[in-house]
Amino acid sequence: MYTLFAILIIITCILLILIIMIQNPKGGGLSSAFGGGNQIMGARKTSDFLEKTTWTLAIILVSLALLSNFSIPRGNSENQSIIQSIDTEGNQVEDNVFDEIDIQQQINIADSLK
Repeated sequence: MYTLFAILIIITCILLILIIMIQNPKGGGLSSAFGGGNQIMGARKTSDFLEKTTWTLAIILVSLALLSNFSIPRGNSENQSIIQSIDTEGNQVEDNVFDEIDIQQQINIADSLK
């Protein structure tokens, strides 16, 4: 599933680059090719189409990027984070320390200090 999102994101990026390259920031580009006196409305419609396509592709790109986060493969319980593994190891060490201490010996030492 993640591969599908990655491919769709790449295709969207390529289309977005092509649409942006067609446009000219100073009013030229593809819409200026239709700049004759009778075709002013044709040029305006072309620039509107390019602008709407740019916004649509940008929204699709952001949506795909956000949705791809949910399809990232996650590790199982076998793959613990570093913090979890340190915490688990720390608890085991503490348990082993208490097993090795002779509690009666500690009580006798404490009584002799009084």
